Amino acid sequence: MKNIFIIILFSLACIVNAQDEKVTYIHCGTILDVEELKELEEYTIIVEGNKIKSVEKGFEKVPAGAEYIDLSEYTVMPGLMDAHVHLESESNPKKYLERFTLEDADVAFRAAEYAERTLMGGFTFVRDLGGSGVNISLRNAINSGWVDGPRILTAGKSIATTGGHADPTNGMKRRFSGDATPMNGVADGPYQAREAVRFRYKNGADVIKITATGGVLSVAKDGQGPQFKADELEAIITTANEYGMTTAAHAHGAEGMKRAVEAGITSIEHGTLMTEEVMDLMIEKGTYLVPTISAGKFVAEKAKIDGYFPELVVPKALEIGPKIQDTFGKAYNKGVKIAFGTDAGVSPHGENGKEFIYMVEGGMPAFEAIRAATLTTAQLFEVEDQVGMIKEGLLADIVAVKGNPLTDIEIMTDVSFVMKDGKIYKSE
Repeated sequence: MKNIFIIILFSLACIVNAQDEKVTYIHCGTILDVEELKELEEYTIIVEGNKIKSVEKGFEKVPAGAEYIDLSEYTVMPGLMDAHVHLESESNPKKYLERFTLEDADVAFRAAEYAERTLMGGFTFVRDLGGSGVNISLRNAINSGWVDGPRILTAGKSIATTGGHADPTNGMKRRFSGDATPMNGVADGPYQAREAVRFRYKNGADVIKITATGGVLSVAKDGQGPQFKADELEAIITTANEYGMTTAAHAHGAEGMKRAVEAGITSIEHGTLMTEEVMDLMIEKGTYLVPTISAGKFVAEKAKIDGYFPELVVPKALEIGPKIQDTFGKAYNKGVKIAFGTDAGVSPHGENGKEFIYMVEGGMPAFEAIRAATLTTAQLFEVEDQVGMIKEGLLADIVAVKGNPLTDIEIMTDVSFVMKDGKIYKSE
């Protein structure tokens, strides 16, 4: 009898909770179907709680008690996704000094601001590919509702080799730097490589980021040479996969890319000096390219300002930065899978939408660029059953712009409406 009473109470609670879920009717002038690349004119999205209940042709009558949103003069699409951001920081002439002057709390407060800017730009889901570990706490704070920001998959701290790109001790006096260890993201040899992955897992990372080649902004001479051996890459990637994590590789030079792709990396970030051999290999393996054209343009521009970057960085920025857009175009035409990513944090947070302009300039049609920032990136994140489309049963991550971005891609830099998880964060 007691069990029956408990079951009845539970059933009543479920009914009450279901009745309490807010219902929202959204009249949409145009919905972009990013799966079929079709424009759907005059549709209604019905949101119940945090999910899309249905998508109906025509402007459905709004029942009493439901919330109504009029986007009948807007283009509506899934929440945008950025596969490469760094929410803990943002480029400025004092950034290298800030390693010695900012406390973790300072980094956290700024990261919250950058996260909110990102969300207001229409990006409801991002992948943070490297910071100090504050990015993990930021993800948790957003998930708990303490901070407004996008959903985050985070790598925690990137994994580098000794002296390589993302070795946090580069450019420091020994008495300031401490030891470079697997715990703080530096690994040499397969045993340390596995240990570094396990530390990331222990600390709460969602994804593993490695620096497969030299980089532009690190205080180190080499900006493109390979920095991991095949056995180290194999150890990192197989260990990550065993923990259910995908992997991403910062890479500018072709040899480092090739090694990472052969070892089974999920995505190549930047891909600046990619060769046709590497493109063919990526197509064969199903590897994604995340181009980050915004970062390339930003560093090339700022490198011309005296004192903006350390002297060691300037020639790398001038050489690498201008090449990313051209390589992206070649990879797209070749058939490499392209996911959307900006490297925001190098370029300013909140301006992620500029990447659409650069992708279209590089030869990708506007609709495909928008698909890259929605469905394709959702597939990269392995969450296409939750987000990335406006479809019944998926989470209600919805954004809108005034006008038609398929004919004027610059509109994507001015998002008018942002809903994440059924909650409105921005509305004109």
